[in-house]
Amino acid sequence: MKYPFIYIFVIFSLTGISAQTIDIKIHNLNQGKAQLSYLRSGNVVFIDSLFSTNNDFHYSFAKNAGHPGLYRLYIAGNRWIDFIIDNEDVILSTDADNIVDSMDVIRSESNKFYYDYINLNKQYKIKTTQLLATLDKYQKDDKNSVSASNDLNQLKEQYFNFINITSQKNAKSFVARYIRSVQLPAVDVNLSVKDQVAYQKLHYLDNINFNDDDLLYSDAFNIKSLKFITLFRNPGLPKDLLVKEFISAADTLLNKAKVNQLVYQYITGCLIDKFGELGYNEVINYIVEYYVIKDDLCLDEKLPNSIQQRIDQSKSFRVGMEVPRITLTDPAGNEIDLKDINSENTLILFYASWCPHCQKLLPKVNNLYLKQKEMKIKIFAVSLDTSRSDWLNFIRKNNYNWINVSDLKGGYGKAVRDYKIYATPAMFLVNGKKELIVIPSDIEDLKKYFN
Repeated sequence: MKYPFIYIFVIFSLTGISAQTIDIKIHNLNQGKAQLSYLRSGNVVFIDSLFSTNNDFHYSFAKNAGHPGLYRLYIAGNRWIDFIIDNEDVILSTDADNIVDSMDVIRSESNKFYYDYINLNKQYKIKTTQLLATLDKYQKDDKNSVSASNDLNQLKEQYFNFINITSQKNAKSFVARYIRSVQLPAVDVNLSVKDQVAYQKLHYLDNINFNDDDLLYSDAFNIKSLKFITLFRNPGLPKDLLVKEFISAADTLLNKAKVNQLVYQYITGCLIDKFGELGYNEVINYIVEYYVIKDDLCLDEKLPNSIQQRIDQSKSFRVGMEVPRITLTDPAGNEIDLKDINSENTLILFYASWCPHCQKLLPKVNNLYLKQKEMKIKIFAVSLDTSRSDWLNFIRKNNYNWINVSDLKGGYGKAVRDYKIYATPAMFLVNGKKELIVIPSDIEDLKKYFN
């Protein structure tokens, strides 16, 4: 062959008599090192570094060590080759600089199906978009519209024939289950855009088997879960309605995933991570309260620390429990003990003068505080500042004449640790016995208690 290529030899033993061997030859590669990994629960799990002489790479698994699933070979330039181990020998050839489009599967029926699906899925999306644009441009009875409609039906027939028939030759194989799970829904293009979206929301998850935890050795659950969430992401809606939409999507996904504990745990962590990226803390709080806490889920240890703190706080602080004692000094240097505050209720408020969200919330809290007909709620405000002057200036400037305390240790103080504070502002409403009434998530949650 005249063009650069890669040979991958993967020998998988069904009987356990022989080891699984990978023999990789890469031409036109600038370095003699590659990394072999596999996918598991959304993570890329490192297996070994492979070194070559003249770009020849070799690796042998221990007997029966190659679990069927999606494997990944990383090469130079942050590029990788995905391939499936599915109880058969694998020989692939591809251009190192154009891996997917030039992929030639020499041996391995599973990988032929896998790469046929990747290419077919790509073309299906591109051509469907083009044909739908044509249908929007012309009247229904126009010859261009009729032609586009016929082409679209033919394209759908080809796509779903491959998904449901061709790739299912061995329905129990890993690749057959994978392709069946990640397929796109068959949407009727004659429906309005609104109805198409509604149809996808109802049927997007129809073909994925949430009880098949072998699919955790791939990107199947990641692909379906995150794309399903995007169906509910409507930029035209106000945030409060978007929160409700996302909660509805999370409920659908997580209740389907409950059939398998491993899948349930993975998708829960996946959603928490995604909504964290999107900045929807309200949805994360909902998932933590109604799924993580309720079902006592043990999530991925690589979960961001702020999310883990959020989960730990929810598990530790239950309504009716006595909250941890706080003893800190006020601006005059006097030691103030939370347990000594004599009030029907006390709002424990953690904040920092530099925190933008605190700067928005605290004036609203102060407004509720000042409008009380009777002083039934006192505010015990714990500052996470490290600068005494910043703290005192903030209090004086805003006339916050509630109980102000701080140890000026920022996020490293004992009270922060005891209350597992993962973000500011944070609020805890307690009764006279310092037993937790509620952890308000925003000003609206707090209003009813002042009223």
